[in-house]
Amino acid sequence: MKQKSSRLVMILFAVMTIVGMLLSACSAPATTAPAATTAPAAGATATSAPAAGGTGLQVGIVLPTKSEPRWIQDQTRFQDALKKAGFSVEVLFSEGSSATEKTNVESLLTKGIKVLIICPQDAVAAAAAADEAHAAGVKVISYDRLIRGTTSVDYYVTFDSMAVGAQQAQYLIDHATGKGNPLYLYAGAATDNNAFIFFEGSWEKLQPKIADGTFVIKNSSQAVSLQANPKLTRDQEAQIIGQITTNWDFATAKTLAEANLTAATTADKGTVYILAPNDGTARSIADTFAADKDVKKYYVTGQDAEKASVQYIIDGKQSMTVFKDVRTLVQTAIDASIALLKGQPLTTSGTYNNGKADIPALQSPVITVDKANVKAVLIDSGYYKASDFTGLQ
Repeated sequence: MKQKSSRLVMILFAVMTIVGMLLSACSAPATTAPAATTAPAAGATATSAPAAGGTGLQVGIVLPTKSEPRWIQDQTRFQDALKKAGFSVEVLFSEGSSATEKTNVESLLTKGIKVLIICPQDAVAAAAAADEAHAAGVKVISYDRLIRGTTSVDYYVTFDSMAVGAQQAQYLIDHATGKGNPLYLYAGAATDNNAFIFFEGSWEKLQPKIADGTFVIKNSSQAVSLQANPKLTRDQEAQIIGQITTNWDFATAKTLAEANLTAATTADKGTVYILAPNDGTARSIADTFAADKDVKKYYVTGQDAEKASVQYIIDGKQSMTVFKDVRTLVQTAIDASIALLKGQPLTTSGTYNNGKADIPALQSPVITVDKANVKAVLIDSGYYKASDFTGLQ
């Protein structure tokens, strides 16, 4: 009996095995699981679909930092416009580090970009990244800030940086009366070529008014020692900027302004004239001077037309800003990128020497904005909405 049961079990097992094999053969084939997608690198944005006929990433963009509204706006505009044009793009941020900047460029190169748009964190350090991109056959556009010390830059997309400094200086000149007006000088980062160009543009306007006694420099012994020079060499500019640099940092600007006011006498205050390099530093410096009881009135410059500074201008806390319509600059960079991808020629508007070569430039104009024309230039043009501000008339 036990032996028969064992045989019966074996027969049933064999039958079940055969039936299972038959059912498997008749069933639908299994589907292949989709390939896993790779998340963008830290600081990167998702790329758009490649253009028709193209493969992989086409345009790589490296911007300095997410901490300034300007660069976030640029990121969005680059993404939207290039995607609309049918090109794939990825934007990475260097966050104040030249090492991160170089890593970002290398990451984009491994993804097969054809055009690199880079706003250098450090004008000199970025040369190595530009050289690496050129060696890989990638076209390099230096964006807003000029990469120095290399021939590996195809185009420089910029605002008229000399005009920025000149307009800041002219505003101070236009509002100065009499002689002996206290002048406080501030500059951007010593690692940023633009800081030198802005200062150069300002100095060439201010120097005659310093020489004739309209202004008296109060916070830079180097500037005082060179005040008889209508033009400065780069080394001389570096000597002055070394004393007045804000490093484009709000806290650094505040600390420097506080130190300058602490060292100044009551006679060095009263109505003062302040050359501040951009809006962020202008607000910090303005707040510091406004808090000093011996400062009765101040005129302070800026640039970039940041929302916070537009409100300061409306409220009378910042005198002016130089409006650089980033919509125009971004579009110029986009047009240049597309032309390079399509092998089309570009029409340039001058050159900038970067210490190694004359780089063909694509320049955009700049506009002085103060309380008198802030609405016409920034609101009526559609750059900002009136509802973004209070007290606007």
